[in-house]
Amino acid sequence: MTGEYRSRLLIIAGFLCVVLLCAAGIWRYGYQQALNQLEKQGNADLTLAADRLAGQLRRYRELAVFMAEHPVLNRFSEDDGAAAAERVMREAADKTGAFAMYYSDPEGNLLAKTGDDVMPLYDSAYFQRALNGSLGAAHLTYGEVRKRVYIVAAPSFDNAANVIGVLTVLVDLAELEWDWIGGRPVVFFATPEDEVFLSNRSELLFWRAGSGDTGLQPAGGPAGDFRKFRVGRHDIWSMNWGSYLPARALHLMQPVPVIDMTGHALLEVDTARRLALLQASVFALICLVFGAVLLQTTERRRTLARANALLEARVAERTAELSGTNRALRHEVAERQEAEAALKKAQAELVQAGKLSALGQMSAGISHELNQPLMAIQQFADNGLAFLHRGKSDQAGENLSRITQLAARAARIIRNLRAFARNESEPMGKVDLVKVITSAVELTEARLRRDAVALDWRAEDYDGPVFAWGGEVRLAQVFVNLINNAADAMSTAGEKRISIRINPGPRLSATIRDTGPGIADPEKIFEPFYSTKEVTGEEGMGLGLSISYGLVQSFGGAIQGRNCADGGAIFTVELEHWHEEQAA
Repeated sequence: MTGEYRSRLLIIAGFLCVVLLCAAGIWRYGYQQALNQLEKQGNADLTLAADRLAGQLRRYRELAVFMAEHPVLNRFSEDDGAAAAERVMREAADKTGAFAMYYSDPEGNLLAKTGDDVMPLYDSAYFQRALNGSLGAAHLTYGEVRKRVYIVAAPSFDNAANVIGVLTVLVDLAELEWDWIGGRPVVFFATPEDEVFLSNRSELLFWRAGSGDTGLQPAGGPAGDFRKFRVGRHDIWSMNWGSYLPARALHLMQPVPVIDMTGHALLEVDTARRLALLQASVFALICLVFGAVLLQTTERRRTLARANALLEARVAERTAELSGTNRALRHEVAERQEAEAALKKAQAELVQAGKLSALGQMSAGISHELNQPLMAIQQFADNGLAFLHRGKSDQAGENLSRITQLAARAARIIRNLRAFARNESEPMGKVDLVKVITSAVELTEARLRRDAVALDWRAEDYDGPVFAWGGEVRLAQVFVNLINNAADAMSTAGEKRISIRINPGPRLSATIRDTGPGIADPEKIFEPFYSTKEVTGEEGMGLGLSISYGLVQSFGGAIQGRNCADGGAIFTVELEHWHEEQAA
């Protein structure tokens, strides 16, 4: 067992001991708090039981006082009316539930009674108290069965306020107990001699309710299965006397001087113990869960620390190797950047070369296009001079107007050539697609006329400009390449026609269709140096469509070529519409 493992076990054992001690403290505190609440409830129940008993007995005290002054009993002393007195007493006993009623003279001689049993009266303390003009009361047992009765003795006075008789009322306490037998909590009332005289548990009658350590004892002798202990300021009785009595109970006492007894209550504490145990268990569970999480976190951190140390060691071992590899990579990155820059430069030069190649193919037609207006300008100028010498200014003005038109046409051709041949790096922006295609058509017009190619394109078919996102010069180069390729493809065709259309739908596109033999291999049409023509000084090198493909992709568009079902090929250039947010 390693020292680290041993120290970890000690820490866990110490934590468990602390948790157990704290849980025990919480259990004791919760138990005492529950007993406090139980004590409040028990005192209220005991007071209610004492008040109820006192109220029931007070009714018979009032009965004795009232009946002692009854006129029939007063006349009884004068005219010897025993039968009438017994009848009145019997009716009162039947209505109130009194066990028996006696009426006697001051010497204790019985004059009238209800019931069969007669108790000695004269020598009793309650009878002597009644002879003195006060109300006498007592509780006692008599007979072999120890019948429990409550006795009230009330004096009867004549007109001179002299005691002429005593009315004694006997109450059977068993009848009073009948309404609250079996109720909760366990309640019993003990005499000053600590004898249980009244109870809602009949098995406790005549037991001894000692106030010291003896506690509650059966009538036959000391209880063998009884323990008494204290929890704080509370008396707890532990006993095993059947299912009608709690095995563990809180004992409460309360004097009841009205009936000269002491009230006792026994309240079951199992609920309080369970509540305290639940509180302690919840605390212990929370602490154990927290401890388990803390232990797991600590172990995880320790494992991560060890793994981190091992990883750092491995990283240190690999650092030297990676440093050399990193230097080699930086050198390779620098070489690749240089190669990329050279590639971009070569691509730009290739684009420019493509333009010059296209110009070379169109040079003869362009020369013819420029030569015609220049010769016409010379001819119109000579004629205009002759008209001026003759004084015909109107004819001279017409010739000058024609010269202006021809000069504008030549200037437009030269301007398109200069824009097409310029090595531009213009930013992308708003481009009028109609204007771009018209410019490309003008640049290739001479070549198409020379090769007898009919062109189907009318700029006036579109209401105003159609704006696309791209570069004007580079987009014109794309359409020049496509028109020239279409013308080349139809060199041996019987019908030579090129149709150009713009579709300004959600996805802006332009199509160039020819009536040639179609595309031999559509999959390779945009690959560099792919060509079906012989590579000579006059023909291309198979870069026109590849350059066009790259230019359209740089605008965020796409270009594709396919064969038509009725012959010929069609190329579609898809572009993005120009939006205001693109300009921002």
